[in-house]
Amino acid sequence: MKITFLGATGTVTGSKYLLTSETPQGEKKRILIDCGLFQGLKQLRLRNWAALPINPQDIQAVILTHAHIDHSGYLPLLVKNGFTGKVYCTEATRDLCEVLLLDSAYLQEEEARYANKGGFSKHTPALPLYTQDDAQKAIALLTPVPYEQDIDLGDGLFAKLFPNGHILGSAFVHIHNHKTSIVFSGDIGRPHDILMKAPAIIKQADYLVLESTYGNRLHDKSDPKIRLAEIINQTVKRKGVVVIPVFAVGRAQELLYYIHLLKASNAIAKDTPVYLNSPMAVDATAIFNHFKDEHRLTPEQSHALCHTAHIVNSVDESKRLNATKGPMIILSASGMATGGRIVHHLKAFAPDPKNTILFVGFQAAGTRGAAMLDGAESIKIHGEYVPIRAQVEYVSNLSAHADYSEIIAWLRGFEKPPKKTFLVHGEPVAADAMRLHIEEQLRWNVEVAEYFETVELN
Repeated sequence: MKITFLGATGTVTGSKYLLTSETPQGEKKRILIDCGLFQGLKQLRLRNWAALPINPQDIQAVILTHAHIDHSGYLPLLVKNGFTGKVYCTEATRDLCEVLLLDSAYLQEEEARYANKGGFSKHTPALPLYTQDDAQKAIALLTPVPYEQDIDLGDGLFAKLFPNGHILGSAFVHIHNHKTSIVFSGDIGRPHDILMKAPAIIKQADYLVLESTYGNRLHDKSDPKIRLAEIINQTVKRKGVVVIPVFAVGRAQELLYYIHLLKASNAIAKDTPVYLNSPMAVDATAIFNHFKDEHRLTPEQSHALCHTAHIVNSVDESKRLNATKGPMIILSASGMATGGRIVHHLKAFAPDPKNTILFVGFQAAGTRGAAMLDGAESIKIHGEYVPIRAQVEYVSNLSAHADYSEIIAWLRGFEKPPKKTFLVHGEPVAADAMRLHIEEQLRWNVEVAEYFETVELN
């Protein structure tokens, strides 16, 4: 086997790893693990438009760790450029990808239309990376398989998926042939997440490809409800609006549940209006309730989660919300404020100091979310600069990613060290810090993967 790192190196986006295995007949079998879009910094986003170093027609199959766009969002382009194989994933990932990929394509089409209408694109005409038709063709290739069931990739190559606790359907991917095994961690969930069950323990692999998003950070151990209540109550007292950019899959459901708990305990006023303005998050919440065995909530708790917020369905209703006075809470995607309805809410509410912009997830470099957390006085939206006068807050311990201590604890489940561990999905400082933690605490052979690097797996 050999592996080529096509993304998520030096960054937390664009996850793509090409595994090449030589068959007993001397033929090459090529499997792509994850197929994500680059997001954030412009130089990263431009990689989405560059050709892959392999013809998509030469890839036999794709295996997804989970549905988030930075792991699945390149699929429509892969199909557009000639890929025709199966895309293996869990059933929940299949259902979530149907929502996420169509939404991604729609947003790209809308942004191209908006750019052409406003004349602020450098390209004439501005074109989407792919269309909703491309997304539908990719969705048709999604092939769901249960956890812990062998996937026969042919010629003696097998894969198996194990739950990793990040979001619904998320998985560790274990691949092996007659002599070598490798595990791809995807995004590892947390052992005590309020919604998701703990990640499965993996006992053996010759090689490990491991995320390092929070390789240099520990999550705050305090109860996030306390800080959430403080921020909401401060803003409500000012008659302001709490605008929460959320990831439609995972964070939206978690925030809704926390807000339900806060209201139920009178920690915040029960009559505070809450709006969920993300069609994708609404669909994801329905999917969340369908897969009851994959999360911790009882049917009663799931019902409460679904009835915490008023659902904003139409574009007109979304626009009217921007003219509505506080106090109120708005949850809207995307979680890094890179697109979607949240950017329109930021245009409306960020200039007013009565309001609060509350971030609850990781903000990749180059995103509007990262800029606001770094103290930006304005952000660019649709070709115009919007002043940031609202209070900007961050609750760090709502992340769906394990921190370095939680990852080390998961690694201790291995019966013996892998021959080598490759660190991916982390910005440079975080990845190198994760390397040091593993070397010093476990004495494992570990290195930070490089973009386009190819490594032989002996």
